[in-house]
Amino acid sequence: MVDVGLKDSTARRAVAEGVVRMLPATLQTIRDLRISKGNVCEVARLAGIMAAKQTHLLIPLCHPLPLESIEVHFEFPDHEIMRIEAEVRVSGKTGVEMEALTAVSVAALTVYDMCKAIDRGIVLGPIRLLEKSGGRSGHYVVPQHPACSAVGEAEAGKERPS
Repeated sequence: MVDVGLKDSTARRAVAEGVVRMLPATLQTIRDLRISKGNVCEVARLAGIMAAKQTHLLIPLCHPLPLESIEVHFEFPDHEIMRIEAEVRVSGKTGVEMEALTAVSVAALTVYDMCKAIDRGIVLGPIRLLEKSGGRSGHYVVPQHPACSAVGEAEAGKERPS
């Protein structure tokens, strides 16, 4: 484990995103709240929050952190993509990138679990860090270019009709 004992405690924030690609009918079923297991977005939001709080138990050498805020949001940029974004905040000696990435990952896995009975072809990813702030390494923001967007990357890999 990294020794953070001599580091200054600072406000730290991380934002991560992930994409879940599925059949248009599956996404519409989610949006219409017709999945038999319940409200997919609300269950996945809760799973993401719970996972962020347990990151130190899941990822070797991560420090347990007293997280101050965890938010998980969902967007539907087109008829077959669900975009998940997680923002995590803490005042501490180490960053929360892994917590944000874990929240997005587990939220996406929860979407798969809740929808697999109607769509086994659901694809998870890409998942990536969008932004982090606080600490010695300073502020990082992913380069803003359409090809760098997780949704853009998902679209780039999508088969196009000839």
